[in-house]
Amino acid sequence: MQKRTLGTGGLEVSAIGLGCMGYGEAGDRQEMIGLIRGAVERGVSFFDTAEVYGPFRNEEVVGEALAPFGGEVAIATKFGWDIDPVTGEHRGGLNSRPEQIRRAVEGMLKRLRRDSIDLLYQHRVDPEVPMEDVAGTVKDLVAQGKVKHFGLSEAGVDSIRRAHAVLPVAALQSEYSLWTREPEREVLPLLEELGIGFVPYSPLGKGFLTGKIDEHTQFDSADFRARVPRFEPEALKANRALVERLGEIAAHKHATPAQIALAWLLARKPWIVPIPGTRKLTRLDENLGAASLELSTAEVEEISAVSSDFHVQGARYPEAFLKLSGR
Repeated sequence: MQKRTLGTGGLEVSAIGLGCMGYGEAGDRQEMIGLIRGAVERGVSFFDTAEVYGPFRNEEVVGEALAPFGGEVAIATKFGWDIDPVTGEHRGGLNSRPEQIRRAVEGMLKRLRRDSIDLLYQHRVDPEVPMEDVAGTVKDLVAQGKVKHFGLSEAGVDSIRRAHAVLPVAALQSEYSLWTREPEREVLPLLEELGIGFVPYSPLGKGFLTGKIDEHTQFDSADFRARVPRFEPEALKANRALVERLGEIAAHKHATPAQIALAWLLARKPWIVPIPGTRKLTRLDENLGAASLELSTAEVEEISAVSSDFHVQGARYPEAFLKLSGR
C-alpha cells in the first residue's frame, strides 16, 4: 500500500484509509474487530472513528482492534457534539467549548487505548465557540502530548484559515466524491495553498457509486440513508445514469465502478486520502485495489467530465442536519 502525507507535520498514512462509522453495534463487535485487523494486514494504516459514533462504542471497538499494533497505525477521531462524558447521552446539539474538548479527549484516550491521539478533528464547526478558542485548546493538548495532529470536518474556508492561524491544520475531512464535488470550488484550492491534507468521507457516495443500489433498494429504518433525499426512489432512479456511465469506463479498465471512483479521487491530488467504509472483507479488497489502479490524465478528465455534466438529484443530507453546523 502506498503512503501519503497529510499536512506539513509529517502525518504519513496509507493512501486509502478505513472509515469505521457503524462498527460496534451489539452482535457484530468481534466481526468488526476482525475486519479492522484484516485491513492492517492488507497495509491500511489510517482508521477513522468519532466520539459520537455510538456514542463511545465505536471508539472502543477501534481501540480494541488496533491495540496490538501500537504506533504502526494512525487513528483519527472527532469531538464537537454535546455528549455527556459519563453516560454517553447524545443531547443533540454541538459543543466545542474548551472544557468539553478536554473532557472528550480524556475519554478518547481511554477508549482508544492510546497515550496520544494521532489526528483529532472538530467534527462540526460550532458557531457558539470562536474557532480561535477551539484551535487554542487543541494546541494546549498537543503541548501536553495528548494529541499529535489537528483536523477539521466539514469546515468552510474562513474557519479553516482562522484555525490554521492558531495551530497548523493537518487535514480537513469532508464529503467528496463523483456525486458530491462542492469542495472543489473553494476548499481544495485553500488546502493546497496552506499545505493541508484532505480526507474525503463517503467517497463512494454512501455506497451508491458501487453500482449495487437502485430505486428498488430497501433501507432499514435504522439506516441513515433512509432519511437522505438523494436516496429516495425517484432520485435513485435518476442518479443511476451516473453509475451506469462509470460502469462503462470501469469495464474498459477491467475494474469496478467503486475502484474507478476511488482511483479518480487519488488521482486528483497527492494529498487526498479517501476513507471508504465497509463491513465485508471482499469489499475491503475491492476498495484497496483502487490504490494500484492507474488512470491517465485523459481518463481522469473523462471521468471528471462525466460527473460534471451530470445533475445529481436530491440533497446529500436532510435539511435539518445541514443546519446543525456553522462553516
